[in-house]
Amino acid sequence: MTQFLHGVEVIEVDSGSRSIQTVKTAVIGLVGTAPDSAGATAASLQKGSAVINDGLLFTAIEAGTGGHAISVTFVDPGTANAELGVSVVGQKITVHLATDGDSALSSTASDVQAVIVANTDAAALVNVKALGTGEGIVVNDAEAYLSGGRDEPFPLNTPVAVAGSQQQVNQLGKAGTLYKAFDDIFDQTGALVIVVRVAEGSSDAETQANIIQGMRVLLSAQTQTGYKPRILIAPEFSQYDAVAAEMQTQAARLRAVAYFDCEQGASYTDAIKRQRKYDKRCELMWPWVTVFDEDLAKNVNRPLSARAAGLRARIDAEKGAWWSKSNQEIYGIVGTAQAVDWTLDDPNTTANMLNENHVSTVIQQNGFRFWGNRNCSDDRQWMFEQTVRTADMINDSIQLNHLWAVDRNLTKTYFDEVCEGVNDYLRQLKAEGAIYDGKCSADPDLNSSATVKQGLAYFDFDFEPPFPAEHIIFRSRLNGDYIEEVFN
Repeated sequence: MTQFLHGVEVIEVDSGSRSIQTVKTAVIGLVGTAPDSAGATAASLQKGSAVINDGLLFTAIEAGTGGHAISVTFVDPGTANAELGVSVVGQKITVHLATDGDSALSSTASDVQAVIVANTDAAALVNVKALGTGEGIVVNDAEAYLSGGRDEPFPLNTPVAVAGSQQQVNQLGKAGTLYKAFDDIFDQTGALVIVVRVAEGSSDAETQANIIQGMRVLLSAQTQTGYKPRILIAPEFSQYDAVAAEMQTQAARLRAVAYFDCEQGASYTDAIKRQRKYDKRCELMWPWVTVFDEDLAKNVNRPLSARAAGLRARIDAEKGAWWSKSNQEIYGIVGTAQAVDWTLDDPNTTANMLNENHVSTVIQQNGFRFWGNRNCSDDRQWMFEQTVRTADMINDSIQLNHLWAVDRNLTKTYFDEVCEGVNDYLRQLKAEGAIYDGKCSADPDLNSSATVKQGLAYFDFDFEPPFPAEHIIFRSRLNGDYIEEVFN
């Protein structure tokens, strides 16, 4: 029964289709080493002054922002002949200052330092140093908290989001592989990168094991950073089969793609043989590229995968995930580590043989261009990278945008609303050129009374993404009829 009301009320009806927002497709997942990465900074607090020798500097034992919870208070007891003492409650340190027979304060900075050091609880929280000679008398001072602490910017085996910030990257230091990989990526675009720093091992095998573990850490990136990596790279390590195999595994779990390099000295035939080991979520690249290193003031060879990831992020931002990154210019390179011969109409060039065998490469034509559409799969339906990524984008977007639909009552209106929302999204993608077309429906045979009673709801949707114009054929012929037109 409706409650009596002599007036007007508004009832909000929570029904109708929900719009679907496309997931971020250009998030790069990067794993590597950076042994000189900046560490955490301890919080600190100064009371008094070195000028009059009553200053004390307190520094948190544990570095990081956790030290900001520590406070220090100096208390005047207000009585004669009080003894100097320290009490600790939680992370609050209180120093009860000493007095003489006239109730005047008599504790020097050195005295306070000594009593804090001698207190087990206080010494576990802070280090303390007397400033100047330490002979000045300490006066009562209100509670103050330590400040200025900073957590480690790139803790080991922890996903950290870097949104195109070179200043943030500088904290990695230049040693190891991560700083150079960011340089490769940022040459293409200011991408969003989820980076996992791992420790350098005592051997190459141990470092590879750390890289593999770092790849697994990317699975927690969504929870810890709010972003799911979609393009996985491990420059200077992905040429190793053990690392590449793990990248393939995590790419499948994340609905991502993984970019692999070959050994720097590998031949193009070595690359073709290696390609056969991997699937539709993997793209193999050959050769390495040559770039100018400003620190060394000379050209050096770099793996292609990081620049390819940056290029992929740039194309996603400018054109969309459904566009191929092939035939797009790669910025910041001066050559390739090994010669790649290519002409537009010759099937017997190195570049064409690589592409035919699902290996991507670099050509030089009005700049250096990424050349290759195919992943490592021989399944003709899934052999183009953009097809896989478009399907991932649509599947993830529809899945993640239907939390609202879970646990709702299964009614005709419910099925209509879900189908309408998905169809609106597919129409939007069609208008953007992301798909040729698509449709969502609820199959009445699948959604029988038996399945509905189990709380199951089935929806079918289909779509077809566009395919790249990989092979263009012009048919040329002579036409003598044009001669008659001249004389007529």
